[in-house]
Amino acid sequence: MGDDDRVSNRELVILGTASQLPTRTRNHNGYLLLWDDEAILVDPGEGTQRQLLFSGVRSTRITRICLTHLHGDHCLGLPGVLARLSLLQIDHPIHLHFPASGFEYVERLLTAAIFDLDLDLRLEPLEEPGVVVDSEGFRLRAERLEHSTDVVGWRVEQPRRRHLRADRLEALGIRGRQVAELVSAGRVQNADGRVVHREEVEAWGEEHAAAFVLDTRWCDGALALARDADLLVCESTFLTADADRALEYGHLTAAQAGRLAATAGARRLVLTHFSSRYPDSSEFLREASEHFADVVIAEDLMHVSVPRRPRPGGSPLGPVSYRRRPIRRSVR
Repeated sequence: MGDDDRVSNRELVILGTASQLPTRTRNHNGYLLLWDDEAILVDPGEGTQRQLLFSGVRSTRITRICLTHLHGDHCLGLPGVLARLSLLQIDHPIHLHFPASGFEYVERLLTAAIFDLDLDLRLEPLEEPGVVVDSEGFRLRAERLEHSTDVVGWRVEQPRRRHLRADRLEALGIRGRQVAELVSAGRVQNADGRVVHREEVEAWGEEHAAAFVLDTRWCDGALALARDADLLVCESTFLTADADRALEYGHLTAAQAGRLAATAGARRLVLTHFSSRYPDSSEFLREASEHFADVVIAEDLMHVSVPRRPRPGGSPLGPVSYRRRPIRRSVR
């Protein structure tokens, strides 16, 4: 599978967008990142199991669950999600990543009710920040954030890789089966009799990344996570008028989230984790947009694509969009 194919399969499914108190229109936190063969559930708050049903994405796709911390609005949906996956008898492992300091709370969540956990659940507490998973084409990284309790942020990456440049192949007249031969043998003879080596037509692609910065005040860890991220999912609990409250409770304002995205060189910013004190989200968009151009105000059940980058020597891949899946409502 080529880089372009992989990136086209990357999407954020937003399951919930409220902070401590859910509202009539916003469920507790919940984010499902579809990334190639991985489906990473981040911070399943209360109600996540049901939100998955509305999302249009099969819960059986989940491969990893990442908790930023153990406050209830970020983890109380975990027992229900695991019970559901157990009932569905999925046959692949589920990796559960979380700060090691929250181990006792994770244990309590796993024994919160009577249910058979018929599941290959692999607990992977994080002792120190850094790379947690590093496999072919997939890397999971964690950084410390600053909140009222121990918090980490998560970053999913596709490391830089070499690929064939279409413009160079065309210029050298290498097409069809010759491309496959070049890949397998490392060299091929073109129609002019010239032996072309693979390194002549290769180039380094860019790293692709999606980052989750949830429940934190401004800190170095947030900047590290957001650095050059294609998609930055960032909390914006408060507006600037309540900046003192944000600092006191360890949160960001919408304006700070916009500055974070701009400072870190992110490509798309998704604002979420809104306090219930604000009935209108338009001010969040206005404040963040003063600092950063591509801002999405997260709504429950919205699907947001991960921006795609054109390959060097290739054609631009065009704009990307986001959509919200309609909810089926009952008829009286």
